Formats: sequence, C-alpha cells, structure tokens
Amino acid sequence: MDPVIIVGAGPVGLTLALALARQEVPCVVLDEGPGKDEPRPARTVVLPEDTVALLERLTGTPLGRAGFRWAGWRSMRRKQVTREITFDETDPAPLHIAQHLLTGALRAALAREPLARIAVESRLDALEQEPSGVTAHTRGPKGTWWRGSYLIGCDGPRSTVRKLQDIRFPGRTAVERHAVAALRTELPWSDEALLHRSPPWRMSGPSAGEITGRPLPDGVWRLDWLLPPGKDLVTPELLVNRVRETLTGWSGDGSTPAYELLDTGVHTVHHRLARRWRVGRVLLAGDAAHLLGALGTQGLDEGLRDADNLAWKLALAWHHGPGPHDALLDSYQAERRTAVAARLRAADQALPLLRGGGGLRGYVRGPARGHDALLTDGHLGRGLLGAPGAYADSPLAPPPLDGEIAVGTAPGEQVTDVRVTAEDGTFVRLRDRLGRGALLVVLVAPGTGVWERRHWVTAGVMPRLAAAVTALPHRAELLVTESYPGAGAHTVLLVRPDGHLVTALNGVRPADLYTAAEAALGRTAERGAEPEGAPAGAAAGGASVGSASGAGASPGDRA
Repeated sequence: MDPVIIVGAGPVGLTLALALARQEVPCVVLDEGPGKDEPRPARTVVLPEDTVALLERLTGTPLGRAGFRWAGWRSMRRKQVTREITFDETDPAPLHIAQHLLTGALRAALAREPLARIAVESRLDALEQEPSGVTAHTRGPKGTWWRGSYLIGCDGPRSTVRKLQDIRFPGRTAVERHAVAALRTELPWSDEALLHRSPPWRMSGPSAGEITGRPLPDGVWRLDWLLPPGKDLVTPELLVNRVRETLTGWSGDGSTPAYELLDTGVHTVHHRLARRWRVGRVLLAGDAAHLLGALGTQGLDEGLRDADNLAWKLALAWHHGPGPHDALLDSYQAERRTAVAARLRAADQALPLLRGGGGLRGYVRGPARGHDALLTDGHLGRGLLGAPGAYADSPLAPPPLDGEIAVGTAPGEQVTDVRVTAEDGTFVRLRDRLGRGALLVVLVAPGTGVWERRHWVTAGVMPRLAAAVTALPHRAELLVTESYPGAGAHTVLLVRPDGHLVTALNGVRPADLYTAAEAALGRTAERGAEPEGAPAGAAAGGASVGSASGAGASPGDRA
C-alpha cells in the first residue's frame, strides 16, 4: 500500500510520522522549509508528564536534558505571594523546552527510521483523492506528484490542506497578545516559574498588568507580558524598557541585575476550531485543526495528543484496509474535536471573568484566589482549563458490561503510569508499552513483584487470562502489576494503544473482555454470541475469579 503523506514538519507532523513508523506504516513528511529549524529561544513550549513520555518513547531521547523541569510554581499579586506549588515525584513538574530543540530531537529520530522520510522544500499546492488513495502535488525545486494511502494536514494555522478541502475554521482572532523576551540573567527564583499579577511598579507603554516568568536551562528565562486588547505596536525600545522595569522590580533593592537579551517577539493567541477533521482519506491535526492558548493553556500539547490518538487508528486502517476500520477513523474527530472544544469553551467562559475584573466574585469565593487557581491550572496543565480531555462519551466506549467495576481511572481517561511486569519478565513502566499498536491487558496481582515471572506465569488465573488475551480480536499484550489506584486484587484493565482506559473488570471475564476490545476497535460485538476464536465458555459470561475451585488465587499465591 502507498505510504501516508504528512503535510507539515512541525512537532505534530514529525511526532505522527514517528508514531506511524513505529507501527510499521511507511510515511513521507512534506516540509516546505530547508529541513532545519531556526533557533528561537523565545519560542518555547510547556509539556505535561504524559506528553513528555510520549515524545521520549518515540525519540529515544531524554528531553529533560534539553529542557527544564521547574522545582516549583508561585503566583504573586502586587507584593504578596498568593499561591505556591512544589513539584515532586507524586506531582511532577511540566517540561519547559525550546521548540527548535524539540523538533531537532524529532528530526534526528526520523533520520534513523527506515520507514519514514522528510521531503524538504516541498510545498503542497494541489490535492486529489479517490476511494483508493490520495494524490498530492508540491511545488518548489523538487516539485512533483506524490501518491499516498492517506494524507494528514499538520501544516499549521494557515493550513493549505484545510483550505483545499474547503473546511471552515471559525473562531476568534487575537484573543490575547503577549510581548515575549528570552534573556539570560539571575532572578531571586532560580528554578521556579512564576505568574505576577498587578506588579507594584509602573510599566512603560500599554500593559494589562500580568507577567509570566519561566526558567530554561543555562540561566535563561522566558518572560511574557500580557498586552491590553488592541493593536498597539510593540517596539524594541518598549520591550527593553519592560525587561529593565521587571528585573528591577523583582530584584527588591532597586537595582537592575545584569542580563543578556537573546530573543524577542510578540505572541498572538487565536481561538479557532475546524468544522471537520476528516474528509475521506484526508485528516487534520494540530494547529491545522484547532488553535487555543489563552490563559496559559498550551496548544502544542493538544496537537501531540491528536497525533497519539490518530496514529494507532490510522495504522490499523493502513494494515487491514479502511472498510473494517472506518468507524475507528471517524472516532478520531469525535474524540479529539470534543476534547479540544471543551478546553476552548472553558477558556472562552473564563476570559471575561479573569480579564474583565471583579466578575469572578460570584463564581469563586475570593476573587484573587480564584484568579490564581484558574490561571495556574492553565499554565500547569490541570483543572478546568488545563487538564487533558477524557473520552468518556467516545463512540469506542463498550456497552454496559456485567463485570465492569470502578477504579481510580474513569473509562476514557489516561491510565496512571505504574510499574508492570512485561511478557519477557522485565519490570517496566506502563507508559513504556504504549504506542505499539497493541491493546494492553493489565492484571492487578499483589505479591507478583517479589517473584520472578516464571514462578507465577502458569499459576492461579494467569493461564485462563492468557487464553482470553490470545483470543482477542486484535493483538494484545498481557501485563501484571502489583497495584493500581482504586483497583483491588484480580482487577483486569483493558487499555487502548494510546493509553486511555477502555474498561476495568472484576476478574477474568473473557466475554466482557472480548466485547470491550471489539468496541475499542470500532466494531460492534453481538452480546451473547460466542466470539470467534474465544475460549470455550466465554459467551457464558466468564466466571469471576473468586470461585471455590481456587481459580481466584493470585498468581503470586501459588508461586
């Protein structure tokens, strides 16, 4: 089959190409540029722990060395500290990294990948599709026609793919504007990020009274000054004055610490959402599909989640044909567009409350505390504004199951990263097993962590569960963990390739497990029917593991 064509060589397009190649799908990335990114220290991104894990898994590079994990976060209003957060292992800090370093790591990983290639100086200008594939034309020194099985538009806010497919992109322009500077200096908070509202010093030129400071490696800081609505010109002189006034105000003694100005710019935030994310064999992802970023929220994080969601679904369609997986491809838009729309709606509702002044009084007790909490959520990727979306209403959700139980993760949410025993007997993190195109079946079995796998792999419920996993309608990996939040012994979790929980079952229930897997693949299994290839007795509901026959013993109990 023809490769997948990815238009756009930004972080989203490169991530999608790597994710597809890891699942043995060939792809070509059309890059309109020269194949490298200009260093811009003022253009940075903040990524939560699970997105960092995705990128490190794909690149094989510890991105923490190129970026910076903050020791803490503080919110200030005038001269008072109103909120402080200290990060630790239970509450990991986000990663702050320059975008050109991130794309550099992705490009380097793609260069080592035989199933993927980047075509530089290739700008898309024509696109045709038919039932069997897609044809694209690029102009430039190497202008030519390309043939692909699918085409994914990851080509940014002015997406040519979106325009060629006549997809509307409604929303709002210039929701927020920020003056931005990257500089090397010493601040009183060497490794903490901060949000300072209504600073007690006068700002040069127009100001909305909000400054964000976020550290990077080597003593570099990115500073953002929120600008008032309008189109006031941000001149170099104005930016230099802002830098000096801010550094002097933070020094506490009236002096201006030495600094080296590295980069400046103006960051304008738009809020837009494409009407459709799929037209036949053409799909959109990243900024081509959505724009957000007000109140500290990070648009790139959502774009990377697009790539993670789409990759395993597209890989299934590529390997097995689109017919059986058409509903699976449709679920990409249903899940991701709904999640992004929820964040956009939350930000748009909060904007007048946070920027209008006083309106939050009826919304949260203590306006200053309410402001700080909401803004912190946006900056740190948590809460109403910042938390990643769950797919609770996904078309891939299974029907009600007899053995379904509640655990610490709701169906549709990202699973918690716990230590698991893999099929080869090694101890790994659950996130390490994601992105391979396989479903994950996780058994909670206390006691197994202290024994070698060979002692319990044939004991207790393991043979029966292994047989049920082998009979699933798609490749699956069986993992075992000592514990999982909110789950009791013998709980069985079914996890999608992108790490979202499908269901949690009370014991080994082959029929329920099979039905849930069918649903997760976009298929509909007829309840009560004997699943093809399922172990005998599966359709009878699969007795729970607590029977008197001894099947309920934990694997570790019979080691």
